[in-house]
Amino acid sequence: MAAGKADGWLVAAVRGALADAADPAKAPAMQAYMKSDMPYRGVPKPVRERVLRPVLAARTLPDQAGWAATVLDLWRGAEYREERYAAVDLTGHRAYRSYQRAETLDLYEEMITTGAWWDHVDEIASRRVGPLLAADPAAIRPVMLRWSRDGDRWRRRASIICQLSFKAATDLELLYACIDANLDDRDFFLRKAIGWALRQYAWTDPAEVRRFVAARGDALSPLSRREALKNIG
Repeated sequence: MAAGKADGWLVAAVRGALADAADPAKAPAMQAYMKSDMPYRGVPKPVRERVLRPVLAARTLPDQAGWAATVLDLWRGAEYREERYAAVDLTGHRAYRSYQRAETLDLYEEMITTGAWWDHVDEIASRRVGPLLAADPAAIRPVMLRWSRDGDRWRRRASIICQLSFKAATDLELLYACIDANLDDRDFFLRKAIGWALRQYAWTDPAEVRRFVAARGDALSPLSRREALKNIG
């Protein structure tokens, strides 16, 4: 994707709206819950969405390069975690649906690897990367297979959970390949992701999930197995 110029007005307006909505009394508990090194303003999600709605609607970014640059300006320059949440919100704004193309994956990859925590990774993987995969599997599927074996655990988690909303359209071959690549890893977030992805697919085909869990036997961690079978016994 060609480099673009960030919209300084929009970045400042987003940060200003969050500052105006700040509740310092709530900030410490929010930071502690998320185990975040970055401080919070103390703006819960419903409030953040409400105060940012008119700001994001007031300025339509004219091209994909400028949109990506504005997202990254918000993301990289964030001093408070809500500013990073706002950057993720901007990536999903309805005005920029046409920018959701395969080349946008580079943007999301940076946000996944530098966000490096479940609150950022899960939203981006399931609501941004997943739709890219659905729209252009030829381009995105090989990247997910590569991510599943990457040294970065957050790329690997993203590869496992990117199909959470796919239901009957789930690419089981891809899902199982991403899971199998991580069966030996003892990382909590990877084991939880495996169980979550299987539990989600179990709403569509419980018998298949039972079969997969049985087939993997002890190779599947107790945490992953428990999560996978939580709603089907």
